[in-house]
Formats: sequence, structure tokens, C-alpha cells
Amino acid sequence: MRDPLVNRPGYSLRRASSAMTAELTQRLGEQDLRIVDATVLMWIDENPQVTASALGRALDIQRANMVPLLKKLEDSGLVERAPIDGKSQGLSLSELGQQRVVAVRDIVDRFEQELLARIPLQHREHFIPALDALWR
Repeated sequence: MRDPLVNRPGYSLRRASSAMTAELTQRLGEQDLRIVDATVLMWIDENPQVTASALGRALDIQRANMVPLLKKLEDSGLVERAPIDGKSQGLSLSELGQQRVVAVRDIVDRFEQELLARIPLQHREHFIPALDALWR
């Protein structure tokens, strides 16, 4: 059977994204986390005291989705809130969250290295800039 979509970049990106997402989801599942959970933990770790609204804007997560996501992470004991001014609360990782983000980074780093290893050497230096050009 011939694939009529084989030369379509959008189709190839969707297939690559689906394969990557399934694989990373399985690996992060070992930490009882989803990709979005791991992403939020890594962002909070790099941006202590970030507000939920700033984090949502940076990750393009709607407020209606950010609220239950952060509640789950707080209820799991991974994220804490603390006042940063009269009306805003900053997010930080709890001690457990700091431990978990180390494991998450190990999983993600290993996954990313394996992912890049699949890219032919002559294309690696252009790979990330090419992908970024599609969405930034």
C-alpha cells in the first residue's frame, strides 16, 4: 500500500509527536506523572515563586486547566504556594517536589538524548531551530 502523506511535513510532525508523546508518557508514568505535570515541575524549579497565571501564559495552559493541575500537584505534596505580595502567590517545589524533579530531569534528559540519537548526525544542529521556527 502506498502512503499518500509520506511527503507531508504536518503529517510527519503529527506522527513523530504521537510516537514521542507515547514513549515519554510511559517513562514518566514510573514517577506517577504526566508530561504536563513534569513540565510544570521543571518550570517551577527553574522559576521559583512564579505565579500560576505567569506559568499558564508561558506554557499556554488555560486558567480552567491550570487550577486542577496545580491542585493535583499540591495535593500530591510536590508544589507549595506562598504569598509574594499583597495579592499574588508564588509557586515553589516542596522538598518532595525537589526530589521528584531530579528524577523527572533524569528521565527527560535520557529520553531527549535517545531522541536526538535517532536524528542523522548531519541534521542534529538544525533540528531544534527548525522545529522552533514552526511555533515560536
